[in-house]
Amino acid sequence: MTIRRLVAAMILATASGSVLAEQSFTVQDIQVEGLQRVALGAALNNLPFNVGDTITEYNLSRSIRTLYAAGHFDDIQVFRDGNTIIYRLRERPTINAIEFDGNKDIKEDQLTESLAGNKVEVGEPLDKTILKNIETGLTEFYHGVGKYQAAVDIEIVYLPRNRVNLKVKFTEGDAASIRQINIVGNKLFSNDELLKNIESKQDLPWWRFMSSDRYQKQTLQGDIEKITSYYLDRGYLRFKLDSSQVSVSPDKTSVYVTLNITEGEQYTVKGVKFVGDLIGKDEFIKAILPIEDNQLYNGALVTYTEESIARLLARFGYANSKVRTIPQINDDTKEVELTISVDPGKRVYVRRINVAGNNSTQDEVVRRELRQMEGAWLSNDSLELSKDRIQRLPYIESVSYDTVPVPGIDDQVDVGFKVKEQPSGSFNAGISYGNYMGLSFQIGVQQENFFGTGNSAGISVNTNKYQKSVSVNYTDPYFTLDGISLGGQVFYSELDYSKQSANLEAYNYQRYGFGANMGYPINEYNRLNFGANYVVNKINSVNEYDQLRHFRAILLESNNPDGGYNFTNYELSAGWVQSTLNRGLFPTAGHYFGWNIKVTTPNSDLQFFKSNFEARKYIPLSNDHAWSFLSKLELGYGNGYGNKNGYDHTLPFTENFYAGGQNVRGFESRIIGPHAIYRTPSSIPGIPDINAGSNGYTNDLDTDTYFVSDRSFGGNAMAILTLEMITPTPFLSDDYRNSVRTSIFLDAGNVWDTEFDINRYANLSVNNSLGFKQPELADYSDPTLIRATAGVSLQWISPMGPLTFSLAKVIKKYEGDKQENFSFNIGTTF
Repeated sequence: MTIRRLVAAMILATASGSVLAEQSFTVQDIQVEGLQRVALGAALNNLPFNVGDTITEYNLSRSIRTLYAAGHFDDIQVFRDGNTIIYRLRERPTINAIEFDGNKDIKEDQLTESLAGNKVEVGEPLDKTILKNIETGLTEFYHGVGKYQAAVDIEIVYLPRNRVNLKVKFTEGDAASIRQINIVGNKLFSNDELLKNIESKQDLPWWRFMSSDRYQKQTLQGDIEKITSYYLDRGYLRFKLDSSQVSVSPDKTSVYVTLNITEGEQYTVKGVKFVGDLIGKDEFIKAILPIEDNQLYNGALVTYTEESIARLLARFGYANSKVRTIPQINDDTKEVELTISVDPGKRVYVRRINVAGNNSTQDEVVRRELRQMEGAWLSNDSLELSKDRIQRLPYIESVSYDTVPVPGIDDQVDVGFKVKEQPSGSFNAGISYGNYMGLSFQIGVQQENFFGTGNSAGISVNTNKYQKSVSVNYTDPYFTLDGISLGGQVFYSELDYSKQSANLEAYNYQRYGFGANMGYPINEYNRLNFGANYVVNKINSVNEYDQLRHFRAILLESNNPDGGYNFTNYELSAGWVQSTLNRGLFPTAGHYFGWNIKVTTPNSDLQFFKSNFEARKYIPLSNDHAWSFLSKLELGYGNGYGNKNGYDHTLPFTENFYAGGQNVRGFESRIIGPHAIYRTPSSIPGIPDINAGSNGYTNDLDTDTYFVSDRSFGGNAMAILTLEMITPTPFLSDDYRNSVRTSIFLDAGNVWDTEFDINRYANLSVNNSLGFKQPELADYSDPTLIRATAGVSLQWISPMGPLTFSLAKVIKKYEGDKQENFSFNIGTTF
């Protein structure tokens, strides 16, 4: 319309004689009408002439094009009054707001970003000519995801002061389903055999509601590549897709896909040769070459070979190498000779390494985990190892890196590591009440990144009806530059079970001391740990049960049988850890092996050792690690060594292993394993001999009775197995995958006492006069009394620490076990 006005104005001006064709004149004045938002100076700056210039009508025409190109005006008219030029302009309206309605498949953030790329955003002038293109582009997007009924309409609402609101209305409709996929030309493989390898599904029955037969253009393109690879991996080198058609039903609810293919014949590999520069690794590369003569051509194997050579070159700094395979095909003999061309390019060096995203963590803490050094050649292995080491830090959620070429230099890059932090500590607190524990209160803070230094520090306070404890610890993982760690702890605890009812083990236990620990790295994955503790123990008011007879005989003074047990231990510990886990918290790949042994020195009051072993293996089941399988094994064993006054040392009951609660979910805490056995002799017991058969201790008399405690006091041996399927969390965005984890688990295990002898109680009778139901006596030395549970678990790394929710069903239990189907823990992860 604007062009028609311009032409009409020119014709009118020519007819009236006000402007003569090709007649030049001198501009005396320029007037501009219709400006509102655009400043006069800005408009005049776009004109190709000024006052005083001599121009022709060609210059006037050119000025109209120039003003349009500025992008501020919808309509431009130019008139001449003598030597005065008059411009009448209508400005483009300013976008006041953009509203979206009906969009479900496309998020508003994506729409806003896409419109901004077309210069359609709030505060900018509106170019109406591009709105139609936007409508068409959005409609084509919906068609690409199978929504052929979709429509997009952009409505312009005019406002005062030359402003407009844009309302983008979406009618998405339902996605078209794939009614049928036809493959034409296949003789070697059936349709079913080919279709089972692709993602697109056809005409699914209603009961397969977990699958989708929705048509998507991008998915179909990927499926075509999979079919092509299927043939190439089986030697059909001449396979090709002749054509593909997608037909839409009249009601636009279904599509029919037809693929026309030519299968060709199988080809075998005649030989493999190399051209180019193998950087002196010729023999090594040829030795690991997976392609052999006279085998069927395999496209996947060829691609793997190219990638392997490229990765090898990247280890030595050739990050931009080009490796490609050139086939020389003999159609007569159906053979192919492969020529692998290797161009390593220039060796690339790292100029600078930048770290970003570490808002709480000091830069040095991240950099000390780097294995790619500045000034060294760029190595993909070093970059990946650096990424893994940073990601294993418990206060780092994720790590990514990129390489940026240095401008003007073709053999240098800058490397940028971007980290995403997560809560670096755990805060566990709680108040609860129960018949067994009474009113409980606990509070603790464990900070794995103390003030951003990467050092670990923590304090915990725990109190309930029976227990009071406090501990403080601190560890510097890089006490020396080469990664030797040093730490220490101070602790105090007091357990008062002396007021327990008769069916529970009762005692009063005080324990305090201090210790130090040191770690030494062997290599990137293995580490040795050493420690020493000084521990003072005081046990009083012990409700003596039969399994304590050796413990009692060694510690109790004969002239003060009511004096309790006081003993001081000097503990030495050593351990080994091997970890290839890809993350510190919520790993999805790699393994962890940890072994630790603690031994008291011969000059300690009690001589014993205690050993623990833990193995975890994560196997990713999908490329994005959304699905992963975890197998976990925990083993423990402890016992005494040496003897005192003819009595063998045993593992003190305060060091026993326990099961239930966190390690065997579905059972109450510390319920699995040996129970205390209380004997009621016919005379007052004294200090027993090694056989517990004299000095007033009537173990062998038929008049003795016994009862079994309600809860387990633990055992000196433990074995627990966990199998866990880690799954995507339903209804949760992938953005939270590293902080929220859902899993389906199976726990099984047992705790037993290798020193227990059930024959000691064969001739004794059960005391049934106590007024409560007691568990039946079992063989607590039997490791096969395995408990098993299955359930689901949800773990969340919250701002106050890891939270774990578990819902479990007991599969196997024994008489006396107490269930806890739902559990909630703060500060613990699996």
